[in-house]
Amino acid sequence: MGSQQCMVCIEAKSKYKCPTCVIPYCSLACYKKHKETPCGNPKPVLADEEPNISAKVVSGDQEPKASCATPVRSIVETTIRDPHVERPIYVDEECEVLERSQLESIAASSEIRDALKDENLRNLVKNIDSSSNPKEVS
Repeated sequence: MGSQQCMVCIEAKSKYKCPTCVIPYCSLACYKKHKETPCGNPKPVLADEEPNISAKVVSGDQEPKASCATPVRSIVETTIRDPHVERPIYVDEECEVLERSQLESIAASSEIRDALKDENLRNLVKNIDSSSNPKEVS
């Protein structure tokens, strides 16, 4: 995956994406500047840009199944109240939607928190999250 240019300052390479509209940005300062105006919908993909996973899910030919079409709010957002975690979670397969109690258990799990202290695992999660093709990230 090639780095995209920050769409806020238009100067640096982006390292992050807005969880709501997936616009690429490079720093906390650019994130704060971007958040000065609300962004409720994903940014339209321009002809010269590579479409990302979110755009493919939203604009795909196949409609999601009814049981999977409803986004589940991130447990991190509701538990920790992290303001930049606003992206809904879409599941790939039917019947993979977790119950709220299951999500809370995952978020509160000391084993998961300990595992996330591993820098290699955190980097892998970041690479998957920022990839335009997450199934291909190794």
